[in-house]
Amino acid sequence: MSDKNNKTLKPGWRRVKFGDVVRLSKARSQDPLADGIERYVGLEHLEPGDLRIRSWGSVADGVTFTSVFQPGQVLFGKRRAYQRKVAVADFSGVCSGDIYVLETKDAQVLLPELLPFICQTDAFFDHAVGTSAGSLSPRTNWTSLADFEFMLPPMDEQQRLIRLLLNAEAARTAAEDAATHSEKLRKSLLFETFDALQGDGTVRIPFLATEIDCRWVKARDAGQILMGRQLSPKYKTGKNTRKYLRVANVFDGFIDTSDVNEMDFNESEFATFRLQSGDVLLNEGQSRELVGRSAIFRDDIPDCCFQNTLIRFRPNAEVMSEFAHYYFQYCQYTSRFVQISKQTTSIAHLGVQRFAEMNFPLVSIDVQKAIVEALSAVVAAIPQLKKRAKTASAIRNQVLMEGASR
Repeated sequence: MSDKNNKTLKPGWRRVKFGDVVRLSKARSQDPLADGIERYVGLEHLEPGDLRIRSWGSVADGVTFTSVFQPGQVLFGKRRAYQRKVAVADFSGVCSGDIYVLETKDAQVLLPELLPFICQTDAFFDHAVGTSAGSLSPRTNWTSLADFEFMLPPMDEQQRLIRLLLNAEAARTAAEDAATHSEKLRKSLLFETFDALQGDGTVRIPFLATEIDCRWVKARDAGQILMGRQLSPKYKTGKNTRKYLRVANVFDGFIDTSDVNEMDFNESEFATFRLQSGDVLLNEGQSRELVGRSAIFRDDIPDCCFQNTLIRFRPNAEVMSEFAHYYFQYCQYTSRFVQISKQTTSIAHLGVQRFAEMNFPLVSIDVQKAIVEALSAVVAAIPQLKKRAKTASAIRNQVLMEGASR
């Protein structure tokens, strides 16, 4: 719907300025609480790329915002416009002065439902960012936004675009909601499982609906534990350069191999620090929330080693890698790793010895398999749902681009 290339317009289309068809609302409330307004929205409540307002604050808790918005109006974050924060209000409230409240001037000229999608086009964001001023916290202004030019479709084309865009947006939000619910279910099952195993002896995991035997051992008795090779300038060159993983590669449940470094390992060191499929890697030093974050190495990189920012847990024959990883996730989420870590001002160090002495629940392989299957089924669904949301976003963006090219 933008017109960067000055193309010949099709019949019924016309070039307009944003300010010709869109109005900046100037409604204000000096005392929102007295005016019966219950909610406020700040920039922190707007999510990039999401047209819904999923969170807000309570006016009763105190707020200095005075800009009033109503259902159906569009909220656009004018500060740091590159964050691409646009949302459609479905309730009334007040918002930050760093948010513009926009509405169409005439619904017979520009349908209100199309406005938020215009504000999501790359051309609109490029214009907003390009007209922003300020180094630390750049802001665009209404005069500049009002000068943004785009091609306005005729009414029947607007209606067609809206149908396509709303369908794509509904598919995206449905997939994202399902992914969010799946993530909550994953954590719920994780907590339910390992909370139940806290007892020693005969215990019952609700979703297995059977009693099982559990005994607790030290982590060092459940697998081999080793801290990685120390990084040193003298290892940057040599005859036996190998790739290695570090804390920047290990995330919650997956390993990122997009940025892998190399250093020299002699044959003996390579034999010691070489990773094998099924090894569980944990972040040794991290923030309090992330210390102990873990993932399973699946031969992502052949002949790969690891640095001393990571701890390697290589389970013995009695323990499944997935079961160990899920238990370590539980320990991270419930701050058990924080409790045994040595902490500085900003970093918590798990420490290989402290980790080795922590308790580990041991149940039969059959029970481990049942637990892993239940959790893995939910885990597997999450990336698929996120992929669907991404596909729907791509369709939405394609519709916007097609509209922009008319």
